[in-house]
Amino acid sequence: MPEENTPKKWYWKTSTLVIAVLSVGLLALPLVWFNPHLSRNQKIIYTVILVGVSYFLITWSINAYNKYMKIYQDLLQQRP
Repeated sequence: MPEENTPKKWYWKTSTLVIAVLSVGLLALPLVWFNPHLSRNQKIIYTVILVGVSYFLITWSINAYNKYMKIYQDLLQQRP
């Protein structure tokens, strides 16, 4: 663990981690796991949360796409 007096590098800061997660999702996991300022338990918790949220968003997106396609097909069938 680095000393508390040494400043954090820009890529280990919390704001950078949040921006990376919001931008690229699961591809930001290496930033979590290589971060020396986080404990192992924090890394596991962040990983589980990130994977869970990503799974939810992917599932929701697939379901929304399927519903919109069904509505689109119904509209096409109603055309004269």
